Amino acid sequence: MTHSPGTATAWDALGGDPALLSRITCRRRAGALPARLPVIELARACVGVCALAGAELASLRSGRPLGSVHVDDGAVAAAFTSERHLRVDGRAPVNFAPLSRFWRAQDGWVRTHANYPHHRSRLCEALGLGPDAAEGEAAELIAASPAHEVEEKAYAAGALAVALRTPAQWAAHPQGVAVAARPLLTRQRLNDAAARAKQDVTPPRVLDLTRVIAGPTATRTLALLGADVLRVDSPHLPEDPCAHADTGFGKRSTRLDLSHNADRRTFEELLADADVVVVGYRPRALDRFGLAPQALIERRPGLVVAALSAWGDYGPWAERRGFDSLVQVATGIAATEGSPTKPGVLPAQALDHGTGYLIAAGVLRALTDQVREGGSHVLHHALAQTAHWLQYNVQPQTGTAQDAVDDAAWLTETDSALGRLQYALPPVSFTGGPTDWARPPGPWGADEPVWTSP
Repeated sequence: MTHSPGTATAWDALGGDPALLSRITCRRRAGALPARLPVIELARACVGVCALAGAELASLRSGRPLGSVHVDDGAVAAAFTSERHLRVDGRAPVNFAPLSRFWRAQDGWVRTHANYPHHRSRLCEALGLGPDAAEGEAAELIAASPAHEVEEKAYAAGALAVALRTPAQWAAHPQGVAVAARPLLTRQRLNDAAARAKQDVTPPRVLDLTRVIAGPTATRTLALLGADVLRVDSPHLPEDPCAHADTGFGKRSTRLDLSHNADRRTFEELLADADVVVVGYRPRALDRFGLAPQALIERRPGLVVAALSAWGDYGPWAERRGFDSLVQVATGIAATEGSPTKPGVLPAQALDHGTGYLIAAGVLRALTDQVREGGSHVLHHALAQTAHWLQYNVQPQTGTAQDAVDDAAWLTETDSALGRLQYALPPVSFTGGPTDWARPPGPWGADEPVWTSP
C-alpha cells in the first residue's frame, strides 16, 4: 500500500516536495492501535513523514539517490506504546501514579496528572489535602465539586486537572477556537543566515530541553538518525527513571542549573556549537533564561529551534501545563472513545508519540532546507493541534490488512548501565537507514556537558 492522505497532509505542512511521497510504502496489519478515531492512520502518517524527511536529508548528505521508505503497522504500534513495552531487568514500568486518573465530579468527570512529586503536591494543595492524601480523600472532594471548578483551582495552584468536554464543547471553548484556526504545525524562516555545507550538518548537534514523551521521542529519533543529542535537565526536576530509560536511547544526559552563573556559561558554550534546540516546556516558562526561540537565534544564527507545548503558544490556555492524557480529555477525544458519561482513552499516548515524530520530521526538513537556502528556522508544535488533526482531518482507510499485528516481533533487548532492557525497535525505516540506536540510555544526568561530535 502507498502513503495515506494523512501522510500527504503532514508532508505538505512540513514543506516537503510532494513528488517524494511516491517513495513511501506501508504494510497494514489487523489490530494495530484499534480505536474509534483513526489512530493508526495518524501514526502511519507521522512515522512516514519522519522517515521520508530522514531519507531526504541522508540523500542530500551522501549524494546518493533517495531510496524507499517503508512503514510497517507492527513497528508503528509497538513504538507508539513503547513505554508499556519497556522492561528493566524484567520489571514493568508504572506509567500512571495513583492520583493520575479519571475522577467523577459533581457534574461530570475530571482527569488529573500527578506522576511527578511536584505535580502531586500541587494537586493536593489545590484540593485542600495534605501531602500524603489517599485516593479516597481526593475522590470525596472532587465528587463534591463541579468539574470546571476543580480545573480552575488546579491551574491556579500550578497543578494539572482538566474537565471532560465533548468535541462540541471544546470547539466552542476559546482555546478550541484558537487551535482550530491554526495549521497542524508552523514553520518560520527568520533571517538570512548562510547556507551550510553538507559536512556542517553531519552530525547535527541537538540540545534536548524536553521531558516526558513527545519531545524526548523526537530527540530519540534524531539520535537514531545520527545526531549528537545532549539532553539537559535541571537538577531540581528529577526525571522518572522509566521515562528516561524509554526515551533515552541514543542520547546523553546532563544536568545544569541555569540560575547558576557557571552552569549558565556552560549552556551558552554548548549553544554556540549547537545546530538544533528542541524545547518542550510550556511557552514562556524558560524565557527568563533567554530560551525563547528568537532569543536563542539571536545568539546562534542559523539555529533550528523546535518548540513544543500542550495547548499551543496562543489563546487563553497558552501558558497552561498539559500532557497527552489531559489533552484527550479537554478536546473531546475521551468522550468520543468512551462517552460523556463514561470517558475512554486512545490505545496509546498517540498525541505524544505522533507529535514527537512530527517534531523530528520538522527538524530534519529544516536541516535540509538550511543546506539549500540557509536561514534560521523555528518550528511550533502543540499536542492540541495534533488532537484537532486526528479528530477532523485524518481519514480512516478501508481495505484488507495483510497480517495480524504482533508487538513481540518489534521488541528486542540489550544490556545497559541501567540493567537489562527490553524495548521497542524504532519504526523509522528507509533504504540505507539505521535499524536500531547506536547506544542504550545511561543514568540520568550522568554525562558531561560537552559535545562528542566534531
